[in-house]
Amino acid sequence: MNISIITVGKLKEKYLKQGIDEYLKRLSAYAKVDIIEVPDEKAPEQLSETDMLIVKNKEGERILNKIGQDVHVIALAIEGNMQTSEELAANLDRLATYGKSKVAFVIGGSLGLSDDVMKRANEKLSFSKMTFPHQLMRLVLVEQVYRAFRINRGEPYHK
Repeated sequence: MNISIITVGKLKEKYLKQGIDEYLKRLSAYAKVDIIEVPDEKAPEQLSETDMLIVKNKEGERILNKIGQDVHVIALAIEGNMQTSEELAANLDRLATYGKSKVAFVIGGSLGLSDDVMKRANEKLSFSKMTFPHQLMRLVLVEQVYRAFRINRGEPYHK
């Protein structure tokens, strides 16, 4: 399975990089996983609704340019469906079984994902009703994908 994690902005925090690198190393036994960073749109702290839309649309274009036609897209969004780790594992297993070997998880920037990215998504996944920093979500997502492969292989994992 080829998994891409498409995300807005560069990861700067060393502790998050170390955690992500550890899970990417572990995941390499199960799947090819790439993290694709697209530049975030520079914007002042205070934005009008129109300016926010412009920023999200520019970031959305950059995201969409990284997604091929044959890719199954899972957008991370608060309004998405919440799943247990076992349900995520079953979903990834189902995708692989039915020939969807290219999967992209999309993590938006600080303002979220554009409408165009949400329309392109085959499904929307929520980790919580809470808002998390998008850099932290990379680590949480990579850990959950690793856990999903362990579950699908019947290997032990921490509950």
